[in-house]
Amino acid sequence: MLMPKRSKFRKCQKGRLTGTAYRGSEVSFGEFGLKAVTNGWVTSRQIEAARIAITRYMKRSGKVWIRVFPHKPITKHPAETRMGSGKGTPEMHVVVVKPGMILFEVEGIPRDQAEEAMRLAGHKLPVRTRTVARDEIRIE
Repeated sequence: MLMPKRSKFRKCQKGRLTGTAYRGSEVSFGEFGLKAVTNGWVTSRQIEAARIAITRYMKRSGKVWIRVFPHKPITKHPAETRMGSGKGTPEMHVVVVKPGMILFEVEGIPRDQAEEAMRLAGHKLPVRTRTVARDEIRIE
């Protein structure tokens, strides 16, 4: 599972999910990418599940890039704990996904296979996604 080796602070504030992505919004490494359409938090477990779905469908052909990394720690209180008593302990790490962000990229497989692999990966994620190609020029 993905998580930072070190971090400056153990806990961080919740933040707000507003705006669109202006960095990491173009296909840079592969031929096809999985682009987020909505915003949300994607956990390291969900990233790993999507990666496994892509690689299993591709059957050892082609190459996969994970374009996001979960830097944000999310805290939780234990079950049956009373309200208050400070912020909980860090439970997991998430990546803050904004609309337009590229999550995964693939190359070395035909377009129809890439679209199916990305569709399978999209079902593992809590955000709506679509497949984009590097050569497509699309104004949104």
